[in-house]
Amino acid sequence: MFIKRLETIFILMILIASATLAYNYYNSYRFKNNPLPKEYLSAIQQTELNVLNHMQQNFGVRYKFPLIITDEIPGRLYGLTSYNNGEIKIYLNKKVMQESFDYMTQSVVAHEYAHALMFALGRSTNEKEGHSQEWQKTCELLGGKDCIQYVNQHEIIMSKMPFK
Repeated sequence: MFIKRLETIFILMILIASATLAYNYYNSYRFKNNPLPKEYLSAIQQTELNVLNHMQQNFGVRYKFPLIITDEIPGRLYGLTSYNNGEIKIYLNKKVMQESFDYMTQSVVAHEYAHALMFALGRSTNEKEGHSQEWQKTCELLGGKDCIQYVNQHEIIMSKMPFK
């Protein structure tokens, strides 16, 4: 009797785990293969507006750069800013957006806008200056919450935990 009950519990656990995996796979597939949800787009637009307001307030200028959401950025890079022939564009990685959306809106948008503003103001002339102290101060003045060079994966994971 005990063995039969244990088998039933084990089978139920396998079914629940399989259903959870299937549900998570479906959600990831749906997110990847559909346009960004409206609530994501409006949150990004609001964040960009806040950054632009900080830019106007702290730098006396208001440069709006193309903000492109793409799934073509390799790996776990959250965003990047390109400067090519005088054209500045900001790219956000859609592949990491679903799991780290708060981080994207609180840190990455201002981070990339800081790079773009440095380019626009002619204050960034080579790759080694990309995360200078001036850039870090610019990022903070644009409202960036976490103005560091690279993403702190541990910090993102821990921010999702029910305990802190």
